Amino acid sequence: QVQLVESGGGLVQPGGSLKLSCAISGNIVKFNAMGWFRQTPGKEREWLATINKTSGRTSYADSVRGRFTVSRDNSKSTVYLDMSSLRPEDTAVYYCNLKWGSSWTDSWGQGTQVTVSS
Repeated sequence: QVQLVESGGGLVQPGGSLKLSCAISGNIVKFNAMGWFRQTPGKEREWLATINKTSGRTSYADSVRGRFTVSRDNSKSTVYLDMSSLRPEDTAVYYCNLKWGSSWTDSWGQGTQVTVSS
């Protein structure tokens, strides 16, 4: 059983920055990647970024490429999302998840709320 706990969200002005963290506990040996998603009311969860657990190779959605950076610290079982140049449309609940092969797990944490507003 894997547990994911996101933190670091908050209220930020447009153009500002935030760094999210995701603490991972449990047996993660079989997982090959970690990633970030976000969701707003009435919309489907949106994939944002993936980082390979071993190589550190990253990929991003077009909506955040160049503004968000995903990283991981395997020694701390933590994955991060550095967000900059934030926009009001980035307002959402942000979640992390783990990938096994080509599939994401169905284990979601509580998420962390990010609100971008002046």
